[in-house]
Amino acid sequence: MKAPTRRASAQSPRRAPHRTPTVDIVVESGRWKGRRGLVPLLRRAIAEAAATLSTSDAELAIVLTDDSAIRRLNRRWRGKDEPTNVLAFPAQQPGTASRAHRLIGDIVIAYQTLAREAAAERKPFKHHLAHLSVHGFLHLSGHDHETDHEAAAMEGLEIAILARLGIPNPYVARGRGG
Repeated sequence: MKAPTRRASAQSPRRAPHRTPTVDIVVESGRWKGRRGLVPLLRRAIAEAAATLSTSDAELAIVLTDDSAIRRLNRRWRGKDEPTNVLAFPAQQPGTASRAHRLIGDIVIAYQTLAREAAAERKPFKHHLAHLSVHGFLHLSGHDHETDHEAAAMEGLEIAILARLGIPNPYVARGRGG
């Protein structure tokens, strides 16, 4: 005998399955070796960011590199001859991607800058990595922080997404006492 099927009622509508983004993670620097659990963390952070923005079928790459490589990128693309923690390179202008195939761009994260910032701010390395990946994803999705209003909106999104990952507000200063 076949088991009865459960019907969706008006009180509990069926939700369309949410597709998580396709994330290609490229490790370009040996400095990242020995850090366990980074790939699942990055995929989960991007999935939460995508769910928050209702972004489906997004495809992107996260490049894990070092200060030397990100400095060259920062100099070439932003005119700043210094390393930075994260750079985002959108594949095209926001809102112009086809719905069927959403290659949204690349996020590049520098190991040494990330590690220095995490230590200086007394944050776990993985928490700061998740934050930078979410920050980069928001940039790929068209968010920016050029004005105070834009910065407040973007930070609010980051805080909410990170909270779903169990990561505390990254904008709260940590004292030396912990």
